[in-house]
Amino acid sequence: MKTQENLLLLADAYKYSHHKLYYPGTTKIYSYLESRGGQFDETVFFGLQYFLKYYLEGEVITTEKIDAAEKFLVDVFGRNDVFDRSKFDHIVQKHGGKLPVRIKAVREGAVVPVNNVLVTIENTDPECFWLTNFLETLLMQVWYPCTVASVSREIRKITTEYFQETASAAANAGMDFMLNDFGFRGVSSVESAGIGGAAHLLNFRGSDNIMGSVLAKRYYGADQVYGLSIPATEHSICTLLGEEGELEVFKHILRTFPTGTVACVSDSYDIFRACSKYWGADLKELVLSRDGVLVIRPDSGDPVFTLLKVFDILFEKFGFTINEKGFRVLPSQVRVIQGDGINVDSIRHIYNALKINGISAENLVLGMGGALLQKVDRDTQKFAFKCSYAEVNGEAVDVQKNPIEIDSHGRLVSSFKKSKAGQLKLILTDGVYQTVRKELEPEAEDQLITVFENGEITCDLKYEDIRERAVFTEVAFAEANK
Repeated sequence: MKTQENLLLLADAYKYSHHKLYYPGTTKIYSYLESRGGQFDETVFFGLQYFLKYYLEGEVITTEKIDAAEKFLVDVFGRNDVFDRSKFDHIVQKHGGKLPVRIKAVREGAVVPVNNVLVTIENTDPECFWLTNFLETLLMQVWYPCTVASVSREIRKITTEYFQETASAAANAGMDFMLNDFGFRGVSSVESAGIGGAAHLLNFRGSDNIMGSVLAKRYYGADQVYGLSIPATEHSICTLLGEEGELEVFKHILRTFPTGTVACVSDSYDIFRACSKYWGADLKELVLSRDGVLVIRPDSGDPVFTLLKVFDILFEKFGFTINEKGFRVLPSQVRVIQGDGINVDSIRHIYNALKINGISAENLVLGMGGALLQKVDRDTQKFAFKCSYAEVNGEAVDVQKNPIEIDSHGRLVSSFKKSKAGQLKLILTDGVYQTVRKELEPEAEDQLITVFENGEITCDLKYEDIRERAVFTEVAFAEANK
């Protein structure tokens, strides 16, 4: 499925003047993308292939699109000397409407420390020097899947840590479902749901966001559906018979799915009554006789205090065992899911509270919506796209910004926004990524590979391979904590 968007209109408006503003004689613009820091020390690189396939591959410039853009941009600027259609006509006439640029990138799924180059782009036609940074607006949007994948991976680290400390070894098989994507309804668009959902699935498999799996299959050739879910209720179901009918609704849910896993939101009226009287007394034998798991869902109140009380009630009503690490575990037929108020910080607080109170992490799974897919922005990981090299009148030029700032002591200091200079390589030295000028390490293998050149995808990555590179495993946890 090819986009219907007109690429000529997918740039910040001010960029249409740049072909005139670059100094005369410019023939090459070389730029790079990096995460300059932010909430996490490392960034999972993911999502570029989607943007290349959906927006940039093939004949994306046509005379019809140039005609449409010309009419539109005259209205945008209120003048006809900003947009120069001849620049795009040249691409149609000389390149058949394909973009004369070369894009190199680290392999998707790579986990790269911040302040390292992730992508480079340069024009391959001297007449199209302006095109490199014209594409910044679109290519910069890769910040979003990278950031979602990084958030999700950070949570994988947290859940792995608490599983290692409190859960039985047998419970590790469920690690892929510790964090479930509840974010479809909370994102700004269906496209965001797909891109962000696929990014999350690099780390976990629990998801109610079907578009994540759709995108992984459509643009990354995923061999299977990675986002898996279960039957579950919502409040419209559990409140249908009123407060006095809640128990009857709960019975109906268990009868409808007598086997397998089913989740039931239980805070419509009184979560503690639901746990103690309905699930823990009236329906206790039915719950324990099922060949499957009932997942009880609180959905309001302070997550920590609510969960601690819920677990106290469930341990009292259903009993518990002590695992080999000395923590309490509910019977296998009963678990809890928390999907309200979940973010990176609250997850750590929740699992730490469980640990302090002798409750194994294997009793609880999580659902995360807006904080996973929507409460992120470009500055979460401080993504930037900057020119670092140019050729002007036949001369190679290092390009760099180096602003000064006033610190809290009133001193002038160099800003974190200082950019890199020259043509860049990303190398691996003893397993550590490092960005260098390419002429300084001529023998070192460049971890940036050509993924797009002159309108063609040159490296079609598989979702399975990306996922293998990205996921934080128990082995990785052990290595990080030696």
